[in-house]
Amino acid sequence: MTGPFHLVLRNAIRERGLPLDRLRSRLAERGIDVGLASLSDWQHGRAWPRRPKSLQAIAALEEILGLPERTLTSLLCSHRPPPFRPRQGVDEYTGPMAELLDALPGARAWRLEVLTSEQVVHVGPDRCPSRLCSRSVARARRDGVDRTVVRYYGGPGCEIDGVEVVPRRNCTLGRVLRHHDGRVLAAELLFGQPLQSGDTWVWETELHDPAASRTDCAHGFRRPEGTCLMEVRFHPEALPRRVFEYFRADLHVEQHVLTELPLNVHNAVHVTTTGMTSGVVGINWEWPTGSG
Repeated sequence: MTGPFHLVLRNAIRERGLPLDRLRSRLAERGIDVGLASLSDWQHGRAWPRRPKSLQAIAALEEILGLPERTLTSLLCSHRPPPFRPRQGVDEYTGPMAELLDALPGARAWRLEVLTSEQVVHVGPDRCPSRLCSRSVARARRDGVDRTVVRYYGGPGCEIDGVEVVPRRNCTLGRVLRHHDGRVLAAELLFGQPLQSGDTWVWETELHDPAASRTDCAHGFRRPEGTCLMEVRFHPEALPRRVFEYFRADLHVEQHVLTELPLNVHNAVHVTTTGMTSGVVGINWEWPTGSG
């Protein structure tokens, strides 16, 4: 095969029909640990496999994808890699969210290490996921940390002026900034006391979006995090036809469906991730065809 490395890899993955999490599992069976973000970056040309472990993964992918030996490795040898671009997860330096964060000094600073985060989305009988409950545990990375900033990206039809952030535990609301055209919100949560380096803090919030009509929820990783739990709970009168877990390298690229999620007996689904450093993990769903 000829062509840029990333296009050959992407076409091979598409033809084989293997989701990225399945590829990652197949590599793990061979003792090769590669993250979802790396696999996505390789097939979209955002990163170039260069380290020995990455080259070992590429050789294994040739076998997994049914490609002739050295199909991918020869392309790596014969093509000059693109300039290195460091990644910090979801981009917060361009676009509407960047404008809000520019107005909140220190909003992008890595002052807290998130150990665990839990997000529960409640979908009502009107099919709107209008309530998001969040709980986080984090450790201060320096002295004097006394706040954090939550971000919210509204879906199509979101009226950002109607979105409300409600502190529930160990925090109060500080400045709340909204970008009307971009449908995004940034809000300070104040802890009420400064933390010392190494101190942990727990806080809980609810977010209400009365105009939400989206069929997905997601969590973007800007920095390394510990364990992230996302759960979607459906009202008995608004049960979806199908639910999927997905991954995106960032907010503005195609999503990769990882697996279908069956509803449990409580009409809920959930996903957990551990050790994510970048990208977006989410849950989306489809409503029954022909119903209201």
